[in-house]
Amino acid sequence: MVAHDGASGDRIAASEDADLVILDLMLPKLDGIEICRRIRVRGNTPIIMLTARADEEHRIGGLLHGADDYVIKPFSPRELVARVHTVLRRAEQSIRTPASTRFANLIVDPHQRRVHVSGQVVDLTPTEYDLLMALCSSPGAPWSRGALIERVFGWDYEGTNRTIDTHVTNLRKKLESANLSADARIETVFGFGYKFVCTADA
Repeated sequence: MVAHDGASGDRIAASEDADLVILDLMLPKLDGIEICRRIRVRGNTPIIMLTARADEEHRIGGLLHGADDYVIKPFSPRELVARVHTVLRRAEQSIRTPASTRFANLIVDPHQRRVHVSGQVVDLTPTEYDLLMALCSSPGAPWSRGALIERVFGWDYEGTNRTIDTHVTNLRKKLESANLSADARIETVFGFGYKFVCTADA
């Protein structure tokens, strides 16, 4: 479905069970950032943000409010279709592993692609989930920003390191808001990237 202004787009997003939302940053009546924020409050539908603003702050702003990816105008239809396929593939991907993994009061369930903290589900976007899965796959091992971009977005992704920083910030906030134990945490490896550390069992 297509909406030509932000207000009608928000109504459609609230009433339809969409597989993915392509959202223009600059919309009349209600801008893309606000719609993105509202979609994230309601759930984890994948979002690709379109923007004519090439400056980094506008791109980071969309990611901070929960967008999974962004495309800068002008773009080719082939590029947009490729981004859609990539985001949907991440959202639908099922990682094969024998069982859920527990780190202190954090449980990562790869079969249902869910994360629980103290028994409560933490609502993560597909990108945030894939990022956490990558970090949790090798506790204590540092991941460079480049390696995380390749693991989460694919080798052909053209985003910047700030993209990973923004998603890590969002992920940390959600885990901390869910009262994640201090024994399980994402640490910054200064000048390099990030690592997941767990210093105690549940």
